[in-house]
Amino acid sequence: GCHGHGSPLPLIPAIATSCNAYFCWGLYRMFGDKKYGSPQNALTVWKDHMVSQGFGYKLGTDLPGEKRGFIPNAGVYDKAYRGSWNGLTVISISIGQGEVLSTPLQMANLAATIANRGYFVTPHIVKDVQDAELDSTYRERRYTSIDRSYYEEIVEGMRAAVTGVTGSATCRIAGAILPGVEVCGKTGTAQNRGHDHSAFIGFAPMDKPKIAIAVYVENGGWGATYGVPYGALMMEQYLNGKLSPASEERAEEMSNRVIMYGDEER
Repeated sequence: GCHGHGSPLPLIPAIATSCNAYFCWGLYRMFGDKKYGSPQNALTVWKDHMVSQGFGYKLGTDLPGEKRGFIPNAGVYDKAYRGSWNGLTVISISIGQGEVLSTPLQMANLAATIANRGYFVTPHIVKDVQDAELDSTYRERRYTSIDRSYYEEIVEGMRAAVTGVTGSATCRIAGAILPGVEVCGKTGTAQNRGHDHSAFIGFAPMDKPKIAIAVYVENGGWGATYGVPYGALMMEQYLNGKLSPASEERAEEMSNRVIMYGDEER
C-alpha cells in the first residue's frame, strides 16, 4: 500500500515517493493488456527491455568474477505455474523483487543509462593502454530498446526525489541535496530475512552527468537511512574534490554509527 503521500499518483511523483503500488499496478495492467495477446508475450516484451539495459547477463566488465544476475522469462513461470499465471502472480518483479536478481554493478550501470538518456558504455576499470587502443567494447555506446523520451521522465522523477517539488521526496529528507549541483536519485529497500538492506542509485549533474553511483549498505534498513547520505557524500567528493565542512561533520557522524543486527553490532 501507499505510505507518506496522497494517491493516486502519476509517474513522476511515483518515482519521487517510491510508490510501490504505482509500479505494481502498472505491471499488472500491462500483463493483462490485450495488445500483447497473453501474459507470456507481455513478459517477453518486459524482459527484452530489461536485458537491453544490461540486466540478466554479464555486462562484460574487465574485472574478473562478474555475476550475471537473473531476469525471468515466460518459461520460468510456465514451469512453476503449469502455464496458468498472470500479472498478479508475478507482481513483485515490478519493484525488483521476486525472481529478479541484479548486481550492484548493474544498478550503477542503470544509473548511468538513465543519466545518458538511453545508452551506456560497458563498465571498465582500465582507462588507457600504453601503445595500444582500448578495446572497442569499452568505447562504444550500447543503446537500449527504450526511447529517449521515457528516460527524460525518469530523470525528472529522480530529480523530484531530491528536490521534493512533488511533495514527499525520499532522497531530500536524507540529505542528497548538494549546493550548486542538480543531483538525481532513487532510494531502495532490499527486503531480507533479517534487517533489510539500504540501497540508493543516483547521478549528477542532471543535464551534464559526470558520475553515476550505486550504494548498498547491508542491514541498513530504508534506502534513505544510509544509502542516500553515503551516496551524496561520495558524489560531492568526486565532483568537488573535497567535502564541505558540513559534509565533513556528516561523514564523521556516519562513520561512527553502529548498525544493530539482532544482538550484534555491524
